[in-house]
Amino acid sequence: MTRRILVLAHTGREDSVTAAREACAQLYGSGLVPVMTAGQRKDLERHAEGIDHPTEILGEDVQLADVELVMVLGGDGTILRAAEIAREEDVPLLGVNLGHVGFLAESERADLAQTVEWVAARSYSVEERMTIDVTVWHQGRKVAHTWALNEAAVEKASRERMIEVVTEVDGKPLTSFGCDGVVLATPTGSTAYAFSAGGPVVWPEVEALVIAPISAHALFAKPLVVSPHSRLAVEILGRTDAHGVLWCDGRRSIDLPPGARVEITRSPRPVRLARISETPFSARLVRKFELPIHGWRGPVRAGALAEAGEEAAVPEVPAVPWGGRPGEKS
Repeated sequence: MTRRILVLAHTGREDSVTAAREACAQLYGSGLVPVMTAGQRKDLERHAEGIDHPTEILGEDVQLADVELVMVLGGDGTILRAAEIAREEDVPLLGVNLGHVGFLAESERADLAQTVEWVAARSYSVEERMTIDVTVWHQGRKVAHTWALNEAAVEKASRERMIEVVTEVDGKPLTSFGCDGVVLATPTGSTAYAFSAGGPVVWPEVEALVIAPISAHALFAKPLVVSPHSRLAVEILGRTDAHGVLWCDGRRSIDLPPGARVEITRSPRPVRLARISETPFSARLVRKFELPIHGWRGPVRAGALAEAGEEAAVPEVPAVPWGGRPGEKS
């Protein structure tokens, strides 16, 4: 059975073009069929070294549904662009980081050859990442609908003026304030824009949505973690004539006049990410953000304690009886 791998890269960068050319050659050498878009194939052909092995063209020689995997060469921005394509047919994405942090990527540029070997051997698993549906209303009319993998960010349109907003959870108003914006994020997006806005890091397997205000002028403007089944909304108040703008994954935008309303719900269609290692999310955090862990000794093995005869000698901590604390009356 023919196995096809779609290769997507940021072909505006020299290092990405080189990586794409190498990936296609290695895939072909491993018995897989590299697939490219017509535009990216032309970009590689214009490159000084060209491309000297067969590739199929997406939409001409093969359809997306016939592709086993999408290999994305670039940073998180490139992976987010690739997700727009792969999500149409639920094709898994595997990112090779050519950017900076590259939190969505599974491997690094130096591991490209090894990554191709793992793909050829089918040594990867697939996990689903929650996405959100985003709807914009104005004057009682639905004016836009889109989706996001990371976040929907309601921001001020003018640098010199804050926007006045009111946030809502499940049809009930929560609080209003002036701010630079509000980020409504998925667990995947908790390490992106929401993280920069002071939001919490949410493990990918935790099903939740995050609300993170940006530079809010209010006493209560803390990041919130809410149910994935909730309906979130942000309304641009008409107390001023300040306009906002909605950005989804930094890719798709729509202007928000006073009175506009942005609604967020969990989407029934996730994005599928391929994983080639069993590295826990905590280890990815440490590696990507270069967190200090010096002095860590690790958990104590229960078996080692039992062998030393220490486990049985440790008494249970007793409960404090009523009135047992100093000054406490029973």
